[in-house]
Amino acid sequence: MAGPIVVSNVSVPLIGVVDTAVMGHLDAAYYIGAVAIGAMIFNFLFHLLNCLRMGTTGPTARARGREDWGEVRAMLWRALTLAGAAAALIVLLQGPIAALAFSLVEASAEVEAHARTYFFIRVWTAPANLAIFAIIGWCYGLEDSRTPLVLQVVVNLTNMALDILFVMGFGWGVEGVAIATLIGEYLGLAVAVFAVRRRLKRLPPGRGPVFDRVRLLRLVAINRDITIRSLCVVSANAIFLAESAAAGDTTLAANQILVHFVIFASFGLDGVAHAGEALVGDAVGRRNRAGLREVIRAVLVWSAGLAALMTAVYLAASGLIVAAMTSLPDVRAAAGGWALWAALAPLVAVWAYAYDGIFLGFSATRWMLVTMAIAFAGYVAGLLLLPGPLGNHGLWIALWLFYGLRGVGLALAYPRLRRTFAL
Repeated sequence: MAGPIVVSNVSVPLIGVVDTAVMGHLDAAYYIGAVAIGAMIFNFLFHLLNCLRMGTTGPTARARGREDWGEVRAMLWRALTLAGAAAALIVLLQGPIAALAFSLVEASAEVEAHARTYFFIRVWTAPANLAIFAIIGWCYGLEDSRTPLVLQVVVNLTNMALDILFVMGFGWGVEGVAIATLIGEYLGLAVAVFAVRRRLKRLPPGRGPVFDRVRLLRLVAINRDITIRSLCVVSANAIFLAESAAAGDTTLAANQILVHFVIFASFGLDGVAHAGEALVGDAVGRRNRAGLREVIRAVLVWSAGLAALMTAVYLAASGLIVAAMTSLPDVRAAAGGWALWAALAPLVAVWAYAYDGIFLGFSATRWMLVTMAIAFAGYVAGLLLLPGPLGNHGLWIALWLFYGLRGVGLALAYPRLRRTFAL
């Protein structure tokens, strides 16, 4: 199961890579910065609402382990209901969201103008994007990795092809990147709806109450903890880019390129974590202690191996990757000076992602929230102390500190989690 999920996940950041690359071959660094800031806003919003996926997989997997097919079906509709409500709020409040976001980012006038254009086009992807989150989470809970793989490949290939056509072919610039994303997401939603209808027909019969008060409140509680935790993650990433923007367009462009190293690794490691989450949830539902130990061992080993592989690739090819993503000499030179931090980041971040998947399989979201709060506090302390004397190197060290504290905290908490569940 892990293989298809990893492939599916690592295809997602390819969109951002292509977005950055097509901007990087235009004639000014502020194009890269504009897409970076615009995408940062949506990364903040959508990552914050990734609870729609993360909070759906574990409960669906445990219901599957109990063979409670009515609850399996009900989980899908609960997740889609929450997705629709969240998307409606984003679309209705797009004006205030944009005003707040751009008031918090210190960017050049050129970057902000193009980023606003990007924002007000891409905001209409919210209904499709959030519905896809819910559907992918439900599929992972059923140990169905094929449907998300097909879905992500369709979305990402469409997006990348239209990026190149609209920007390099039609000369639409930042608008072309946003429109490509819009079309790709809704095509993906159409594929997702078709796949879900087929999957529902193949499930064993069963009906469950979609709006059962106790179960709905439990899902809201899980999503609340994940949302607050995700707020720390997206805030850390947003602060990283905001600090980069304050340092100038060249630093922002260089960090935007290098942060794709981290993003690409995170999606790959998340793929292993997603597989582990579903398998852990199934083992917990069956009270299968031996199976649980085997799954956890596999998640840790596969995660470590994948992190090592990604770091080796980055160390060998970072110069080529940067050159492929921008033709601007000053941005290339700046990125080359900081590339080592990005190349080694997977080795630091790996345990945070591996244990995230394990804890989500247990739906132990409160433990994740506490650990994340400690890591975020450490990150803020690093930001206050390090960038002043160390410049952009200090900014990268603070990011390392954030990932490292998350992994260490969850690893230390895991034995107590097992004792709590008597497994």
